This record gives sequence, structure tokens and C-alpha cells, in this order.
Amino acid sequence: MLAHLRGAIERGEYAIGDKLPSEAELCRTLEVSRPVLREALRALQTMGLTVSRTGKGTFVVASTVEDPTFGDYAASDLLEVRRHVEIPVAGYAARRRTPENLDHLAHLLDRMERETDTTAWVAMDTLFHLAVAEAAQNPVFRRVIEEIRDALARQSAFLNELGGRREQSNREHRAIVEALIDGSENDAVEAMAHHLDRVETTLTDIVRSPRTDTPTATGTENPTEGGPEA
Repeated sequence: MLAHLRGAIERGEYAIGDKLPSEAELCRTLEVSRPVLREALRALQTMGLTVSRTGKGTFVVASTVEDPTFGDYAASDLLEVRRHVEIPVAGYAARRRTPENLDHLAHLLDRMERETDTTAWVAMDTLFHLAVAEAAQNPVFRRVIEEIRDALARQSAFLNELGGRREQSNREHRAIVEALIDGSENDAVEAMAHHLDRVETTLTDIVRSPRTDTPTATGTENPTEGGPEA
């Protein structure tokens, strides 16, 4: 569904300035449910291909994907800041974490690994990164993560829907926690760096090539199942 709409825009079937057909018409012609269509429309907007205007509809504003936007921040800006903040923060957390910090992170990680609901997982994903910042014992670090928390959640949901990263992200999170438990600054830094590398790779893959998905006959497939992360 998303690949179909994105491809139509990139091929010029919907030119810049064009209004997309109504939701009802798209659901009918593409044989998908309204929730599935709305997820695709949200993804197009995050990619910067369309904009939704209240009471008027969805309009094409670009023909190629360049830099997705999550809330107030472009993906490239968000990742740059995350690398400069979260990687050293993981090192500080390995040196300064308390037993309470480790218990909280372990409990949160266990819940994430059992969670099947996308929305709940995304919420815990942002809590995980906040918890790592808290373990560094510097309130400024937590404040920085709080500032970008909404963008992290939007990015996590985006990667979850389009990148299928949930299980991989859980493994990366566990590597971070194990490094904190061991008190290894180097391992914690490497684990967080690897985690952010994978986030960047997935984002790049999504931007460069449309995801291929085929609507079911009933139009009730859920593109968010099985996927994650921030």
C-alpha cells in the first residue's frame, strides 16, 4: 500500500501540488481498510512527500524522499544529536549505574521483549533511552532525551511500521543493558553506537527503496506487526 502510493508519486502519477484521492476512494480502489490507508498516509507525510491540510485533503509536496521528519526534527539532525549524546551517556551509565537503575532497565527490557502491541512497545522504547540517561546520574542528560522524546517515539513507530526492527532492536537493547551490568564503559559505548548505526541503516534503506507490501484480499493486513525502534 505505502509502496504503491509512494511509487505513484515518484513516477509523477501524482505531481507536486496534486491532491490525492479521498480516503474512501483510495480504500475502494486499492482494496484496503481505512486504518491501513491512514498508516500509509502518515508515512508519506513523515517522508516529506505529502502534507495534510485540514478540511482540504492530502497534497503532494515533493517527488522524492530526502530526509524524513519526526515531530520538530529532521531525521539527520536527530541522529547527529543522538550520536553525540547517547553514546557517551552509555559510557557514563556503565560507570555510575546503581542497582536500582539496573533493576529498572532489566524489568523494562523484559517487558519490551514480551510486548506484541506496537504502541505499547514504542512507549517503552523511549522509556528505555530515558532510563539509560538516568543511569548516567546527570540530570542534564535526561533533560536532553526528554526534549527529543516525542521525536524518538515518532521515529521508533516509523521504523517499526516500515523497517521490521523490533526483534533486532530488543537484542541491541539487551546488549546495552548487559554492558551496563558488567560495568564496561567500552562495551556500553560500542553497544549504543551499534544500535544507532542500525537505526541509521534502516532509515537509509527506507528512504532509498520503497517497501514492498501487497494488500490482502480483505484489505485488513497490518503493516505494523512484527516490526521496530528508536
